[in-house]
Amino acid sequence: MSTYELTTPLKKEDIKKLAIGDVVYLSGIIYTARDEAHVHILELDSRNEELPFDLDGAAIYHCGPLMVKEDEGKWKAVAAGPTTSSRMSDMTPKLLERHAVRALIGKGGMQGVGDALKEECVYLAYTGGCAVLAAGSIKKVRSVHWPQLGMPEAVWELEVERFGPLVVGIDVHGNDLFEKVRKDALSAFCQLR
Repeated sequence: MSTYELTTPLKKEDIKKLAIGDVVYLSGIIYTARDEAHVHILELDSRNEELPFDLDGAAIYHCGPLMVKEDEGKWKAVAAGPTTSSRMSDMTPKLLERHAVRALIGKGGMQGVGDALKEECVYLAYTGGCAVLAAGSIKKVRSVHWPQLGMPEAVWELEVERFGPLVVGIDVHGNDLFEKVRKDALSAFCQLR
């Protein structure tokens, strides 16, 4: 296992060297996107409409942050822990067909997305329950897109510094840490019986 410090926007070369179990810290811009944001992105894509943010080389964080408005109308993240990524599994292949997203961040892994991620994107796992730790890595809330979706479902453009630790859960070579753990656990259980 290795540790990497990466900066967005990410290039293919940045993620090709990553293997499951590696630890990553991200700096630069990341975008939050949960269920409703994914639906909205795909709707705009289906109408060939431009997004108000650029997903080329982007990192999408499956997160519904808690924000507070400070003086001068600026936002600050109070809590920004990961949400369960499997809810976005069905929408991810279509999203990756249209956009060169290089990293997805969340918790719990994703099912059925290995082929869509292959050679193009990695899945980075963030430990659940770390909402305050995650918020501490957010240096600035640059913008909010689609606030009409509500605070947790809007797309928040976040400037982060050493965001993590993130563990490579699915790499660009098709290896899935979550599947490996499931198989190893099942094998160990069968040996005990």
